[in-house]
Amino acid sequence: MTTPGQPTTSGPRRRPAWMVGGVTIVSFVALLYVIEVWDGLTGHRLDDNGIRPLESDGLWGILFSPLLHSNWQHLMANTGPALVLGFLMTLAGMARFIVATAVIWIVGGFGTWLIGNAGAPPGVETNHIGASGLIFGWLTFLIVFGFFTRKVWEIVVGVIVLVVYGSVLLGVLPGTFGVSWQGHLCGAVAGVLAAYLLSGPERRARERRTAVAAPRPDLLT
Repeated sequence: MTTPGQPTTSGPRRRPAWMVGGVTIVSFVALLYVIEVWDGLTGHRLDDNGIRPLESDGLWGILFSPLLHSNWQHLMANTGPALVLGFLMTLAGMARFIVATAVIWIVGGFGTWLIGNAGAPPGVETNHIGASGLIFGWLTFLIVFGFFTRKVWEIVVGVIVLVVYGSVLLGVLPGTFGVSWQGHLCGAVAGVLAAYLLSGPERRARERRTAVAAPRPDLLT
């Protein structure tokens, strides 16, 4: 029994942000595995729904491409980076994680639709699938976001990610046939764009502080 006016401590406790982020990322990766199981059972027909560059019906692949993988090896290669980088992304805040992922997903996918045939042999139609474009976007977001916000812990995260995963960025260069370097490149560019857009509040606050701290010319003698 509580006394009138006395605050109650009952009610559901709010889960820590890191736990919510962890559950979110694990659930997303689990969804990728469920989709791959279904894809295998249906003869990999889902894989036809990837991004087919410069084809009007290939635009639908922007929505589906990050969810599809050519085989289990392809999916497993993306699993570790998706879990680690995706979780680190959520530490910037779930709202920012969702918006950043949407920007990378759509802008990176559209870029792949535009340049996805670059370097392909004449007459060869390409079909881009896999979460690697999204992963490259998360990677570049984490690397540059702290330098836009000027927050120490975010800079530290960016440096650590650069040291651990920096060599992966070579995947944006033309290389092995059948590997979508175009998707990697567009995802990486979209990640930098998302970091710049979502660091807006910190950048504007820093500009206001600089303006306040600057001496007024009319007060100088």
